[in-house]
Amino acid sequence: MLTCISSFSQSVSEKISASFQRFEQDSQLRHAVISLYVVDAKTGQPVFDKNSQVGLAPGSCQKLFTSAAALELLGHDYRYKTEIGYDGKIEDLELKGNLHIVGSGDPTLGSWRWNQTKEETVLNEIINSLKQFHISKILGDVLLDDSKFSIQPIPDGWIWADIGNYYGAGSWGINWHENQYDMILQSGSTVGSNAFITTTDQSMMGSGLVNQLKTGEKGSGDNAYIYLPPYSALAFTEGTVPLGESNFTISGAIPNAPAYFSGILRKRFENNGIRVYKGYKTNVDRLIEKRIWPSAQSVLFTHYSPTLDSINYWFLQKSINLYGEAFVKTIAFVKSGFGSTEKGIDLLKDFWISHGIEASAINITDGSGLSPQNRVTTDALIKVLQYAKTRPWFNSFYKALPEINGTKMKSGSIGGAKSFAGYQTSSDGREYIFAIIVNNYDGSSQEIVHKMWKVLDQLK
Repeated sequence: MLTCISSFSQSVSEKISASFQRFEQDSQLRHAVISLYVVDAKTGQPVFDKNSQVGLAPGSCQKLFTSAAALELLGHDYRYKTEIGYDGKIEDLELKGNLHIVGSGDPTLGSWRWNQTKEETVLNEIINSLKQFHISKILGDVLLDDSKFSIQPIPDGWIWADIGNYYGAGSWGINWHENQYDMILQSGSTVGSNAFITTTDQSMMGSGLVNQLKTGEKGSGDNAYIYLPPYSALAFTEGTVPLGESNFTISGAIPNAPAYFSGILRKRFENNGIRVYKGYKTNVDRLIEKRIWPSAQSVLFTHYSPTLDSINYWFLQKSINLYGEAFVKTIAFVKSGFGSTEKGIDLLKDFWISHGIEASAINITDGSGLSPQNRVTTDALIKVLQYAKTRPWFNSFYKALPEINGTKMKSGSIGGAKSFAGYQTSSDGREYIFAIIVNNYDGSSQEIVHKMWKVLDQLK
């Protein structure tokens, strides 16, 4: 029996080795660095190892570190809460005080992915809570308290070309609609001619929007970018829209989520006959004005998010960067009392160091992998996946992994880098855990992905 197992393992190693040798000799990888590490899921013994201790840019495979740590440190059933409260007293349909919207960093507030988080549902909950207490006038301010999280919404290291687009959305103590909005574009009549913005939310742009979009070749895809950093009042666009498009949609990042939500709330209050005598204030306003806000004395209503394992499902399935950054800040808030990226990353690193990963193997600056400064090893990725298999929340973690090319694995992509990490069961029932990262490949990303799959197919 032992002889049979040894012989089989050797043949798998040989197949991977031969396939990997062909892969690394490919002209696309002439100047690339490649790491592939495969272990037997049951024994933990290496099946193949090439550069498993070399730190490389992982892209979104880095989300595995954040996902598993959040499930363990926060709990799979953790829920964010947004409280609607007040100070002062309620008399004769009047709130003689301030209304408080107290956020806890919920990244799902206003999201379309769950019925309970959709915009209309949340807004109706707030309106109904005021009506239940017969409030039609608020004599003070509406205070949107997003102070549980840092006012710095994005991690250090994110690049200028990303932060105005939906995948570069920042994370605040109050978020809304996943902090993104749509911009509808129309191409010109010829290649190189001006393209047009037909619809967008002008409230994002404040003082203006400068459109510099051009028309690209037909079928050239989405090469349009929005440049609008956090808290800015001026946006501009660059890039191309494919020829022949009249309803081409791209999504941008809301530059100030708490302020944007306050605008949504203002309109809803006005439409429902709720009058606010003073104004709408966010934590940034409080800091600028150097004010001390009164605390909410009573709670009218509490909105709860879906459970963390449900949020984590979409985090891994759709690779939502906002969720990862919210998880990091939430870990910091729960463990230290204030949600900053820096503290969250320190806690994330400490957690994995305590579970056998060397500090130098996880040089990370964010929770999603969007920063090009991140470097991790395939050995560290394997250790995360091995750890997850031992935890009671593993089934939900495994379910959250996308199925790609017939394999349960997370993918990653960032400028010149591709990665995959996950689990594979072979045709005869043997289980493997693997991680592969390629940095600095040349040419088509689609081609390199299919070549990586050919190597991983040896585990099937």
